[in-house]
Amino acid sequence: MTATSAPDTRPPVATERHGHVLVVRLQRPEARNALDLATARGIHAAMDELDDDDNLFAGILTGSGGNFCAGADLKAVARGERPTTERGAAGLMAKPARKPLIAAVEGWALGGGFELCLACDLVVAARDARFGLPEVKRNLVAAWGGLFRLPKRLPQGLAMELALLGEPRSAEFFVPHGLVNRVTEPGQALQGALQLAGQMLANGPTALAATVQIMRNAHNWSEAEAWREQEPFVMAARQAEDCQEGLAAFMEKRPPVWKGR
Repeated sequence: MTATSAPDTRPPVATERHGHVLVVRLQRPEARNALDLATARGIHAAMDELDDDDNLFAGILTGSGGNFCAGADLKAVARGERPTTERGAAGLMAKPARKPLIAAVEGWALGGGFELCLACDLVVAARDARFGLPEVKRNLVAAWGGLFRLPKRLPQGLAMELALLGEPRSAEFFVPHGLVNRVTEPGQALQGALQLAGQMLANGPTALAATVQIMRNAHNWSEAEAWREQEPFVMAARQAEDCQEGLAAFMEKRPPVWKGR
């Protein structure tokens, strides 16, 4: 008599709090964390949690089972699923959280997985991580933001080569171009991302949120538009309690105690 394995009842996305940081973990290791509708909804809910809680200052998106994300779940797509929510494909591509978001990458980040990285503000990757847009190998188009975000992060010719050849590249390949911010040993990407978040969160969280909003939109604005369009973000940070706390801490020669509002 053979024992049967119990069905996996884990949700496709789990969140855990590390101080003021929300870690969002994809939990479909048997499918290399491929994105189906349930996963997209889980990511969307995590982005809502990050946005809505003043006590959360930043988020980290990571995978499980030694991989980040292999892109869309093609079996789910064949069943007619579209892994899209009101925040866009994969639950965040069109509208990620308004606070800083770090991708912590182990193993493969392919197709929609690479596009998840491009929707984040910073990337920490293990030395053996691999990134790519292989869609063209199946006569598909990388339609989740990769084709217009990649040329903003890399020189045009290099971005074109990656998109047209569809071949994956290592984490270290992207470091000189700034697409990968930190490289860790295998198995240490999440820890590296938490360390990076810790450095970042010594700064004022409402100013950080304003900064990422301005910088995400900067490519879409002319310089004349930018002066006008950045103002609501600047004023939101300036009028926050955290701004008063930052000034008071400076005058009193003490570390600030941020509230995220």
